[in-house]
Amino acid sequence: MTLAADTNIVTEQLADGLERVERAFEAQLSSTFPAVDTLCRHAERYRGKMLRPTLLLLSGMGTSTGVPAFTEKHVIAAATVEMIHMATLVHDDVLDEASMRRGGATVNFLRGNETAVILGDYLISNAFHLCSRVGDPALNLRLGEVTNALCEGELVQLSRRHDLALDRATYLEIVRRKTAVLVGACCEIGAKLSGASPSVTSACYSIGEKLGIAFQIQDDLLDLTGNEETVGKSIGRDLEKGKLTLPTILSLERESGAARVAVLRAIEARDGDSLKALLLSSGAVESARDFARDIVQKARLELTSLHQPQVRAIFDSLADQVVDRAR
Repeated sequence: MTLAADTNIVTEQLADGLERVERAFEAQLSSTFPAVDTLCRHAERYRGKMLRPTLLLLSGMGTSTGVPAFTEKHVIAAATVEMIHMATLVHDDVLDEASMRRGGATVNFLRGNETAVILGDYLISNAFHLCSRVGDPALNLRLGEVTNALCEGELVQLSRRHDLALDRATYLEIVRRKTAVLVGACCEIGAKLSGASPSVTSACYSIGEKLGIAFQIQDDLLDLTGNEETVGKSIGRDLEKGKLTLPTILSLERESGAARVAVLRAIEARDGDSLKALLLSSGAVESARDFARDIVQKARLELTSLHQPQVRAIFDSLADQVVDRAR
């Protein structure tokens, strides 16, 4: 068979796997209490691109021996990481006071912060309950480390709000912890569940972490330059909440005199339109996007750790989407 034909087969396997992930997700969150069940069904609308389960299943297929394949353990782990991710989205909407997610109202907008916080906690609790079905304490331990890092990233970001001295290195470490460690762990776990060697699982983690950093940079760019109808969620929240992101940091690194003062004034006035115009005209937005593209390219160089060429081809396509997406 040709590579294209083999890739189509893997794509079909992946689609079937993601359907199984959705069923496992829904079954885990089914509640006999109508109020809880309704909230969980609403939260399921947050699933969107299913990037993390996709990467976990693909990593499993890409490192499996013989024909590309994944197991029920991969499916359960994929549903678990998506549940953890969903919990972070629910909590993020509270922190950002966001009213829209995936084109619909957020839980905090509909039911208030108290309900949203507890729902996020409920999702985390269910994630670890579901994960226990894999029967591998090491997996629970690894995901515990990951969720700790996610929380650390958010706490550091909160501590640096309104900090105009935030530098690139600190921003990237925040991004790594709050987003990329989970994406990296998805690739690592997928490979590990397929019996991959420590060196291969480490390489898979590195691929995912890099894609996760690039994904978050693009997310921050969409918050600055996108529109709500296209992006499908509340935008302009980073500026409103005093969070410096990469284009602003790059601008402040290289601008001086009146140009720097103009950027600082736009930040302090929470003037999103002016800040967007300044960062676009100075090239800071494009520089941030190029930075993300460079990280994606570095991830591509490590795809040789996936010995299934048809899976590498799908990974390569996904890498493009990380920085070229509009939502």
